[in-house]
Amino acid sequence: MLSIVMLINRSGSMVLPFLGVYMTDHLKFSLENTGIVLSFYGIGSVLGSWLGGFLTDKFGEYYIQSWSLFLSAPIFIIMPFFSSVDMMALLIFLQSAISDTFRPANSVAITKYARPENLTKAFSLNRMAINLGFSIGPALGGILSGISYNFLFVVNGIGAVTAGIIYVIFFRRRNKIFREKKKLEPTKTIEKTVTKSPYKDYPFLLYSFLCAVFAVCFFQFFNTIPLFYKDVAKLDQSTIGFILGYSGFIIVLLEMPLVSLAERVLKIPQILSIGIIMSGVSYLLLLFGSNIPLLLLSMSILSIAEIWVLPFMSTVTALRAERGNKGAYMGLNGIAFSFSFIFTPFLGTYVVSHFGFDSLWIGSFAILMVTAFLIFWITKKMIK
Repeated sequence: MLSIVMLINRSGSMVLPFLGVYMTDHLKFSLENTGIVLSFYGIGSVLGSWLGGFLTDKFGEYYIQSWSLFLSAPIFIIMPFFSSVDMMALLIFLQSAISDTFRPANSVAITKYARPENLTKAFSLNRMAINLGFSIGPALGGILSGISYNFLFVVNGIGAVTAGIIYVIFFRRRNKIFREKKKLEPTKTIEKTVTKSPYKDYPFLLYSFLCAVFAVCFFQFFNTIPLFYKDVAKLDQSTIGFILGYSGFIIVLLEMPLVSLAERVLKIPQILSIGIIMSGVSYLLLLFGSNIPLLLLSMSILSIAEIWVLPFMSTVTALRAERGNKGAYMGLNGIAFSFSFIFTPFLGTYVVSHFGFDSLWIGSFAILMVTAFLIFWITKKMIK
């Protein structure tokens, strides 16, 4: 049911891939101003990830997920009424901060309801729901934005409210039962006081930094790749939406089989490093042209890379955490990914503006190769 809620919520998440196009095409922002505004999404995401981890450990994942879903909807609704750089930056910051308190709480809920031996598969199932939502969302978003960008924001708000209502209906009683059970186990609360802080876990801090470096390169998916499709490949919004939606379809189709295969034949450090290398290769392919078959091949490789990186990164975080600080660990790792939303739009648009798309793809490939080696080393050390 957590995955169904995520599916409904993410099916409405069609604004993010089109924010860059919306601001350059509809609001007539410059590329650099667009990058700066999108960076405020990352700043809000950092705050939301930290706050979500802190509040989840304090109040429980049920309340944080509920309030995050309901409070993010009004901001989506009012966003089309503002067209200045300052107001867009403020609204995107607020929306991101509220929405991203959801992520650590959702990850903790997965660790609560999933059996330990099925943890990676549980994260994969949840991500499969996210990607099915993203395959629906951008495709629908491309169609709606061709009619009016306002529809994007309205549907996002409706999606968040719908997901919130379903979540509360299904999990309110289960959360109450769980809290009553905890009251009957007073001795276990003593154990929770002896827990390490993720901010003093130095191997995990390095691991999270490397996750952030990977994410800065990977999440060009939401920013510079749509701009590349529009400005270089000369695709219309509907085609852009369908290519982005194709990525979600590939992940939904292949994630569970590929995760199961990887778990049988490889160890986590190997899986992560192979996935990161594949991400670099997917960007390198964009040097050789912008025709549709090449774009689909690049997106296919990037999608398979995502399958072999993101769920296993969450698994490493969950395994590293202890009983009383899962929210803090998930929050810190979420912050690492959130930093990418600060730097990716600004760095990506800056490099494109001054050096061109080819320099961006070559630089991303080089950084990802180094990251693959380092994350193999630190993950192997942490798991050992």
